[in-house]
Amino acid sequence: MPKPIYIFGLSCYYHDSAACLVKDGEVIFAAHEERYTRKKHDDALPKRAVEQALKFAGITIKDIDAVGFYEKPLLKFFDRIIPTYMKVWPRGLRSYQAAMQEWMTKKLWIPQNIKKELGYTGPIYYCQHHESHAASAYYVSGFPQATVVTVDGVGEWATTTIGKGEGTSLALKEEIHFPHSLGLLYSAITYYLGFKVNSAEYKVMGLAPYGQPTYMREMRELIELKEDGSFRLNMKYFNYEYGMTMTGRAIEKLFGQPARKPEKELTQFHKDVARSLQEITEQAMMKIVMRAKELCPSDYLCLAGGVALNCVANGKILKAGLFKDIFIQPASGDAGGALGGALLIWHRVFNGARTKKMEHAFLGNEYSTEEIESLLRQQNLPYERLDDGALFDSVASLLEGDNVIGWFQGRMEYGPRSLGNRSIIADARNRENWQKVNLKIKFRESFRPFAPTVLEEKVGEWFALNVESPYMLLVADTLPHRREQIPAVTHVDGSARIQTIRRDQNPRYYDLIKKFEEKTQCPVIINTSFNVRGEPIVESPKDALNCFLNTHMDYLVLGSFLLNKKDMPAEVLREQETYLKKFELD
Repeated sequence: MPKPIYIFGLSCYYHDSAACLVKDGEVIFAAHEERYTRKKHDDALPKRAVEQALKFAGITIKDIDAVGFYEKPLLKFFDRIIPTYMKVWPRGLRSYQAAMQEWMTKKLWIPQNIKKELGYTGPIYYCQHHESHAASAYYVSGFPQATVVTVDGVGEWATTTIGKGEGTSLALKEEIHFPHSLGLLYSAITYYLGFKVNSAEYKVMGLAPYGQPTYMREMRELIELKEDGSFRLNMKYFNYEYGMTMTGRAIEKLFGQPARKPEKELTQFHKDVARSLQEITEQAMMKIVMRAKELCPSDYLCLAGGVALNCVANGKILKAGLFKDIFIQPASGDAGGALGGALLIWHRVFNGARTKKMEHAFLGNEYSTEEIESLLRQQNLPYERLDDGALFDSVASLLEGDNVIGWFQGRMEYGPRSLGNRSIIADARNRENWQKVNLKIKFRESFRPFAPTVLEEKVGEWFALNVESPYMLLVADTLPHRREQIPAVTHVDGSARIQTIRRDQNPRYYDLIKKFEEKTQCPVIINTSFNVRGEPIVESPKDALNCFLNTHMDYLVLGSFLLNKKDMPAEVLREQETYLKKFELD
């Protein structure tokens, strides 16, 4: 029997670094580095994710046949970074100095760092940034051929690409280049609205339904959308080519108000700007995919890149009926570049067979029953161990009403969403749960919506959606007669960011919701990520326990173990109150 071919895909040194391990073309492990370091959006070389992948596969770094890096750093540096600073000189001195520090200490030494930090001595291959995005979606889509679109901030030069996948071949046909970028437009307005770039764009998407598109004239001043799907930004309003900020006084003059300072009050003005940005983004994406359909015809569409996480735009594309089906890579941001890089090497260097469809995103590590029980005993905490039937019955009953439950099971999710293994869950029928989870568990803005998880076979009975949505990347309307039944997951505009679940994707999560449906006749629950604001999603039982003990969460399920907050020792609860006061002051 021939030795398996192992390929690592790596993405790092910008944000959301990750590692992906592929064995004979099958994705067997993928994880974000932040989950292990507990540093949100960690950009470091994903050393810990690599260690966990090797441990999971039962191999060593010597067994790795190739490493694929998700972009071409030298091309990026010499073809874009240096020429851009020369073009805007003498503006941008501070930005230039900061960039040079990053490049000279890390980004120009990638092969040396990989060999030194990982102990790897084999070949390293470099893929173009948007090719990695495209590969991350197409190769695992299950489609025999597809139109492929990638949209993000910027790679080497490209910010938007259109391509075609057919069998094992993948080729990009058309590109839009920096500084003209839909992703950077969204990030710039995110910055103007007082949110953090490269991490809070989804907040702007969540804020948009509270506003009206009253600033479309200003948006069209910022970006010109052309009929052929291309676009151009008016760069006099943006600082990102040379500055330490995304925008400056010009955009403040355009909108007639200064940029919002972080944590300051959100007014109707901010909501209307967010809605207008979302509207222009949807228009741009629709024109791009229409052009893609014309240039690279197919019944199927694959989407990747950070803008593909805009699930409202995705929902509009699906509803337009241009394509029979759409596959959106769940790790559409830079973390997904690790997956795409590995698959490009498998197909192009090793001429491998076509990769199977990605049926789920549970690709991280897991913990045994023994490991979990050992932690609970070590912490001297009371718990109840239940068999599956009793566990699902008990938790389904506890979900009824206003209890908020941490749900920790199986392998960790790959991508930015919790999809049922590192989740906080609650009853979608209880309107008050929206605010309770936002303010008392997540410590986040009250406007932020929650996603529903729904049994896939029941999705059409509750939502205006007739396809699967396992990665929470499609927004559709809650059916009018259902909105009052599940108010905690229906946004102010009547929409919901839907996750569907089948039993073969996640048996334990499915069985829990099925049991909840038996009790309530409702196959829908709240699902949000298991973390508090500012922290990555929990990775280990210890992380989950810390989150449970330091929030107002009512119950925690770790595998087969059920913990009740009311049973926790008094000294633990006193520590919780001290933590909460500090957090709320911060």
